[in-house]
Amino acid sequence: MADQVMLESSQPVYLSKHPSGIVPTLQNIVSTVNLDCKLDLKAIALQARNAEYNPKRFAAVIMRIREPKTTALIFASGKMVCTGAKSEQQSKLAARKYARIIQKLGFPAKFKDFKIQNIVGSCDVKFPIRLEGLAYSHGAFSSYEPELFPGLIYRMKQPKIVLLIFVSGKIVLTGAKVRDETYTAFENIYPVLTEFRKNQQ
Repeated sequence: MADQVMLESSQPVYLSKHPSGIVPTLQNIVSTVNLDCKLDLKAIALQARNAEYNPKRFAAVIMRIREPKTTALIFASGKMVCTGAKSEQQSKLAARKYARIIQKLGFPAKFKDFKIQNIVGSCDVKFPIRLEGLAYSHGAFSSYEPELFPGLIYRMKQPKIVLLIFVSGKIVLTGAKVRDETYTAFENIYPVLTEFRKNQQ
């Protein structure tokens, strides 16, 4: 398998898909689903032990489960947002578990239009980056104001992904709907990052 390189985590990396040899790690998946019924949030908060509801602060029940470790926002309209999962499968499994909890509380909850809304990934290129140079030569896509935020914000057009790039070489990628967009965006930016690699004195 000449196309494989072993990562520290001993997962094989397919260089045809990840020429840089770096695969961004998925950190958070945000998904939505429609339970397709009206919900009494007060009743849910009173009956479910893993739920909190403070209508003055936020118009949703906040519910948490340990496995997969996630948080759900459950709205009276029957719409639900699930955050915190580390993979698409986990996100769907968690959303199903929340739907099940709502069903057990006596609501006719269904599981409609499940959709991944955002995937957040991160990685480390393991070398420092000259953010000023990068911001200057990619001005159309970059905003870099170190007094406000230490990272450079890079808005890629294709795929439409936002990258946070830090001097340390740490990268955060957000805005993907499918994980391959995260990978493609990273492979697109990687040659640019090597170009603005800081020389260690």
